[in-house]
Amino acid sequence: MELPMVGSVAETHPKVIALRELCLCSEGQVWCRPERHGAVTAVMKNQINGIPLEMGAVRPSQGRTLAVMQICGGSQSFNVVNTLRLLGRWMRMFTIPNQSLAPMAYKEFDDEGRMRPSAYYDRVVDVMEELFKITLLMRGRTDYLTDPYSERNERARAAIDRQLKQI
Repeated sequence: MELPMVGSVAETHPKVIALRELCLCSEGQVWCRPERHGAVTAVMKNQINGIPLEMGAVRPSQGRTLAVMQICGGSQSFNVVNTLRLLGRWMRMFTIPNQSLAPMAYKEFDDEGRMRPSAYYDRVVDVMEELFKITLLMRGRTDYLTDPYSERNERARAAIDRQLKQI
C-alpha cells in the first residue's frame, strides 16, 4: 500500500484515506506479520497507527473481528501474535481465540509462493474458518457489544446539557 509514516503527511493523503476506508468497510481483519528482532515490524505498527481510535463519532476498528498470525524465519515464537492481540484490544477489536504461527516459514512455501500442505497450512485454514464463523456470529450485534456504559452516560449528559442551553 506504500503508506507514508504516520504524522509525515496530512490525514487527507490518498493512502491514509484508503487505509481508513478499508478499515471502515471491513467486518473482520487478518493481521499476519513476520517477527523481526523479537517484535512486530515497523511497517505493521505504522499501518495500525494509521487507523485512529476514533474519527469524529466513528471508531473505525471497533467491533471488527480480528485473526492474528505470525511467520518466523527461525524457531517458533509468540511475540508477534501476542503484540498483535494487544494492539487489537487497544483498537477495540474482537480477537478470535485461535491463531497461527509458522516457524521456519522459508520451508513452508513453494516456488510460486503458495503454502505447502502441512500441519501449519491446516492451522491457517482453521484460523480463517474460525474468523469467518465468529464474524458471522457478530454480524448485526456489534453495536450492542460496543456500547459501554461510560459512553452512553456521556451521551446522556451531553443531551441534558443541550436541553438546558435551549431553556
